[in-house]
Amino acid sequence: MKPRLLIVVDSDPRTSGRPAEAIRVAAGVGTWKKVEVSLYLRGPAILSLSEYSDEWIDEDNFSRYLPILREWGRPVYVQAGAPELAELGDALVPFEELGDDAWARLAAQSTQVLRF
Repeated sequence: MKPRLLIVVDSDPRTSGRPAEAIRVAAGVGTWKKVEVSLYLRGPAILSLSEYSDEWIDEDNFSRYLPILREWGRPVYVQAGAPELAELGDALVPFEELGDDAWARLAAQSTQVLRF
């Protein structure tokens, strides 16, 4: 069985480069296909999926690496009911809302968890 990596992002792409870096890391590690990578976005980090990322910090990482995540055929996970979902508009990748219990189970099933 492959190791499982969960990347949790809760920082705001409008004020921090951490979400862009997390997406770059997820795409890079996932490309190896030796680790099953899941990306979970909470709060303002959900805006990272927006098609309008031209004002985000390190904006090139979003347009360059989000398409790689789409190729995995799995959704990006986002915090269920987050107010930022109303601001998102059209997302660049498919996503699935997870409640706190579901993302806690995802974390428990992961070999490693990284937080950005």
